[in-house]
Amino acid sequence: MYRAATFATKREAKDWAITVEAQASHIAAGGYAPVPKGATLGDLIDKYNESSTKLPGKTKEATLAMLKRELGKVKLANLNAVVLRDFIDRRQDDGAGGVTIAADLSYLSAVLKWGRHARQLDLPERLALDARASLMHRGLNTRSQERDREPTDDELGRIYGHWATLKRQQIPMQTLCQFALATGMRQGEITRLEIEDINTEAKTVVIRDRKDPRNKKGNDQTVPLLPDAWAIVEPIIAERKTGFLFPYDPRSVSASFTRACTALGIEDLHFHDLRHRAAAQFFRMGLGIPQVALLTGHKTWAMLRRYTAIKPSDVHDAIKKPASPAPDHAGQQGDSQGDSTAKAV
Repeated sequence: MYRAATFATKREAKDWAITVEAQASHIAAGGYAPVPKGATLGDLIDKYNESSTKLPGKTKEATLAMLKRELGKVKLANLNAVVLRDFIDRRQDDGAGGVTIAADLSYLSAVLKWGRHARQLDLPERLALDARASLMHRGLNTRSQERDREPTDDELGRIYGHWATLKRQQIPMQTLCQFALATGMRQGEITRLEIEDINTEAKTVVIRDRKDPRNKKGNDQTVPLLPDAWAIVEPIIAERKTGFLFPYDPRSVSASFTRACTALGIEDLHFHDLRHRAAAQFFRMGLGIPQVALLTGHKTWAMLRRYTAIKPSDVHDAIKKPASPAPDHAGQQGDSQGDSTAKAV
């Protein structure tokens, strides 16, 4: 490979030539280029973010911002196990638990892997993973507690009623919640659905890039829209033929749900808990594991089991009558903006 440059002095030209030769030797020996002199981890995080073709989730965005604040000034050439040891110490002092710190290090690992394999930089890609493995030796539990929180009928009724009183409520939150209960979809999946991906004859929809630990992109999945879900979809597609089915920012949806719970004094409830209830209700309806897995997108029973909360009483009830995945809440009004889809559920 031929490279050329012009310099004001012979000394500058000589220094440049030495650097280029060293880089060439480094690449020839190990296949990777040395990290640029003076480059920091913050620089690498910025380049990593710029390379992304889609907006990051709020957790990833916040974590990368935190990593840049805490470690951004560290030069890549000086990044080592001691630096990460001190980082973990600070995170513990700030009150972060093992699950949170493990997630921090996983995101850092993704940045280092990108730098090594996408930019061919000689970076220690296993450094963050080794630091993550060290957490167990600190006595930190890196496995999250299985969550079994489900919203009750009473809680949902109160939340729906709260939104009905808000005159400036722009997002049809009741409709979104009922759709989540009827489909088991994640919040981000719901707001990414496109009308063009709905098959009116088969009553299905394609979920693009569905979350998968192994496949980050291209994991499209066609799922059925059960009667309660179709009752919400049908009036929307009768009015619009293109665009997002629910054209709302997922962060705004999350914030609206959280605000309602706070205003009503409902503790420890998140929009994602609707997915827990939906999965359990699918089983209560009598659907089998493969059928429920198709709806929720889980790849294994071990993953799906975390989203079920089947009780002994459910087994008795199953032989009496099936349950509805998104039960009506008698006496509750639709969204304050008069969304026509809310009353279809």
